[in-house]
Amino acid sequence: MDWKIELIFVPVTDVDRAKEFYVNIGFNPDFDQRVMEGLRFVQLTPPGSACSIAIGEGLGSGVEPGTLDVIQVVIPDADQALADLVAKGVDAEGVDEQAWGRFVTFRDPDGNRWTLQELPPRD
Repeated sequence: MDWKIELIFVPVTDVDRAKEFYVNIGFNPDFDQRVMEGLRFVQLTPPGSACSIAIGEGLGSGVEPGTLDVIQVVIPDADQALADLVAKGVDAEGVDEQAWGRFVTFRDPDGNRWTLQELPPRD
């Protein structure tokens, strides 16, 4: 039986600002629905990813906006990722060279931290 992670909740304070940020860096805006007053669900997918993120109102994650720092995304080229983010006005940090990969980090407008990893060559 396969287990697939397909959706991760990212807590934000301003849904429209966060949606604009993520679309600006290349995420696809898959879905945006106000289900009822106080409940809005927005789904965005990073380019090439099988896993999306959800932002919104009333989703009840229990995680405070700006405190998420556990999302790590694999990318093919850390230098290119850094250049793309900087060109889009994102204050990204990197490239951090480690034995286990090359890393770029950035934060969304709320301060949620993302880590992008270029994997090292494998034998």
